[in-house]
Amino acid sequence: MKFVLPAIGSVAAIALFAFSTSNQAAIAVERPSYDDTFEQLDLFADVLARVRNDYVEGVNDSELIEEAINGMLQSLDPHSSYLSPDSFKEFQVNTSGEYGGLGMEVTMEDGFVKVISPIDDTPAKRAGIKAGDFITEIEGKNLLGLSLSEAVDRMRGKPGEPITITVAREGEDDTLEFSLTREIIKRQIVRYEVKDGLAYIRISQFNEKAAEGLETAVNSLRSELGGKIPGIILDLRGNPGGRLDQSVKVSSAFLDGGEVVSTRGRRPNDIDSYNGERGELAKGVPLVVLIDGASASASEIVAGAVQDRERGIIMGMTSFGKGSVQSIIPLRGGRDGAIKLTTQRYYTPDGRSIQGTGIDPDIAVSAVPDDGEARSSRRESDLPNSIENENADEDTETEAVEVIIDYPPEGFEVEDDYQLQKAIELLKSGTYTQKLAELTQ
Repeated sequence: MKFVLPAIGSVAAIALFAFSTSNQAAIAVERPSYDDTFEQLDLFADVLARVRNDYVEGVNDSELIEEAINGMLQSLDPHSSYLSPDSFKEFQVNTSGEYGGLGMEVTMEDGFVKVISPIDDTPAKRAGIKAGDFITEIEGKNLLGLSLSEAVDRMRGKPGEPITITVAREGEDDTLEFSLTREIIKRQIVRYEVKDGLAYIRISQFNEKAAEGLETAVNSLRSELGGKIPGIILDLRGNPGGRLDQSVKVSSAFLDGGEVVSTRGRRPNDIDSYNGERGELAKGVPLVVLIDGASASASEIVAGAVQDRERGIIMGMTSFGKGSVQSIIPLRGGRDGAIKLTTQRYYTPDGRSIQGTGIDPDIAVSAVPDDGEARSSRRESDLPNSIENENADEDTETEAVEVIIDYPPEGFEVEDDYQLQKAIELLKSGTYTQKLAELTQ
């Protein structure tokens, strides 16, 4: 995630600052006049007064205004939102520290808490919570009507305390009930081991320790394998993303400098390019990157860079398609919380927008058997108010290419990880170099 410096003292001040530093002609077209804006603000104040005076029960002005701000931001896209002071502090803990809870990345969709991805080696992962699950109840109490932060607060608590959550899962007629025990969540971001003589590295999230963990993994595996790594499998499946700078540093381990990703905002000059560091950590090592429908954001940056720069082979299923950048903008130094605002889109080195489309694998391999029906997986483009890919019209004009998916054979156990087995098979077959050359022609 891209972070920005604290903004000017208030939302109004931010709007004035944006107006004064942007192109006047463009703003005149894009925004209503100040008279119209202030008239609408008067309308809001009138509605607030009516609610305060006439609503059937007493109301809290601060809570109403917070919800109004959040409603405004969430109407823009699924990832913009308001963070109250408490939520902002919680966000800072989530990105750098450890906390007591269940261990899953969540978002709000259709009024329910949706699991983006359970975190490895946490109560949620061990209990069998899956990406795409909807948490409908906590301790038998319905979550409908609660904000995301309120629902998260209910899931957190003292380590050792039990909790029961109810989940609705696609394909299941009845809801599922899970009994878990809260733990201190210490995020083991990078796990690694030798598998069949190859280096297997899994990154579960791109927090501030991801690149450091990858470097440790590569050096340790190189030593364990006698000084030379014959091949690396980089597993980004279920990785919901995280920090932009970490995705660039992780990509640097496989790319000797050059562009990793660029970001573009609404104005023509709002373009930033991010290059990898020189001194490729895993220079010349054959590389397979595993992705799936829950690989998002920073995961897609890494996969897109490896793919466009012809550095490795992407295997698995099409990624989630979150190609937007959110800036965290503290309000009055964080005393009034912060806003998480979508400010740019991501583009791969070849100029492809990730938004809504994701990264298609070079070799499509499913983790589950083919049931003969089109599997519906929730992706970025399915979310309410999802930002469109501005190149969508161009993409539809190109000739459709039939995707051949390699499914596990009948009777194959999902737990045996067919995608990982195919990655190992490719790297050990001696055909990796030939296959990479075919894909890049």
